[in-house]
Amino acid sequence: MKPFKSIGRQIIGAYLLFTAACCLLFITIGAFVIEGIEVRLVDDRLKEVAAWAAPRYVGGLPVEMPSGLSFHHGEGIPTSLRALPEGVQEAIVDGIELHVFGGHTSAGPFVVIDHASDYENVEKAVYSLILTSFIGFLGFSLLLGRYMARRFVSPITSLSLAVAEKQPHLPLLQENNELGALARAFDAYAKEMKHYLDRERFFTGDVSHELRTPLTIIRGAVEILSLETIKHPAMQAPVERINRAIEDASQSVNVLLMLARAPNLIESSEISVGALAQAQVEQYQFLVRDKPVKLTFAGGDFRLKVPAKLLESALGNLIRNACLYTDRGTVAVEITGYKIQVHDTGAGLPDAVMAMLLDEQTGSYVGSEGTGLGLALVKRICEYIGSTLRVVSKSDQGSVIEIDCSTAQSTALTKS
Repeated sequence: MKPFKSIGRQIIGAYLLFTAACCLLFITIGAFVIEGIEVRLVDDRLKEVAAWAAPRYVGGLPVEMPSGLSFHHGEGIPTSLRALPEGVQEAIVDGIELHVFGGHTSAGPFVVIDHASDYENVEKAVYSLILTSFIGFLGFSLLLGRYMARRFVSPITSLSLAVAEKQPHLPLLQENNELGALARAFDAYAKEMKHYLDRERFFTGDVSHELRTPLTIIRGAVEILSLETIKHPAMQAPVERINRAIEDASQSVNVLLMLARAPNLIESSEISVGALAQAQVEQYQFLVRDKPVKLTFAGGDFRLKVPAKLLESALGNLIRNACLYTDRGTVAVEITGYKIQVHDTGAGLPDAVMAMLLDEQTGSYVGSEGTGLGLALVKRICEYIGSTLRVVSKSDQGSVIEIDCSTAQSTALTKS
């Protein structure tokens, strides 16, 4: 999972980066200007004085230096300054920083010393001011960045919370900016999805109600046929198959009716999943009665608060599909932790059904050999009760289908 990247922090970082870049640019320009001023005010002045004083000294004329400057020649040069190369230098004598210009004439070496220049102090003061301004600008940009981040991110956060909490009225709908446009787009999409889901729920409920009437009629007819099996025993097996088909259809209709309701409108009770699995295994023993397949419950149990009919239908569909499409071997139901697994030694699931179960974007619930619709219903039930359906299937090696109830929402899970 990619780490969360806060937009607010990115905005603050952008402000700080921009301010730092601008300040560094101005500091660089300022440094060049300060050094240039130093050359003009100090170095060039010393050179000009030296160019005036040296010829006068050689010519035997008096050398009267301006205030703060001194001229030394030959043995008169201070010992600490005699080894300096020619040109303008910075030297420290007795703890005092001096600007010195060293030169050479026909009469020997000489130096011009600037004793009174306070440019170094001015330079330090200017650099201190620049550094203080740099820190101040960074602090100001941090405050401004946080202010802008709050103004920009807070509305987005409130909008995301409103969408997550499914509030009927979203904020920012009246804003005449990009955030308002985003809020209005979310609101329009949410209304469209609600209309679509309501229409699907009503359609499912209406169809399920309509199916109850013909199923009731067929059940009545089967009861009459059951009485005739006493006289015609050959009719008993077909009548039993019809009766089981009616029961399966009735169960599917009831499940569809339950799924058409909101989850908070369905009564849930804490059930023993192990007992439910054991009952389903016993109920579907007839499916393997006439072929070399053994249907077993491998044990395990936990308690789960869900609509019992929904979990019963989901597990029953998995067991029925496994039994119908396993020709030999075993079908086993096993509970491990909060996971219900159905193992079989059949031919494995068709590719179309695997694609439907593994790809949440697919819209087709049609699978080969009739397993697609049943597994699609199981997947829908799992999503409805907050569980996860996982499939591990290998061709010609059977399948392992798992209902993971550890993530079931709004449930009280306690191991028995």
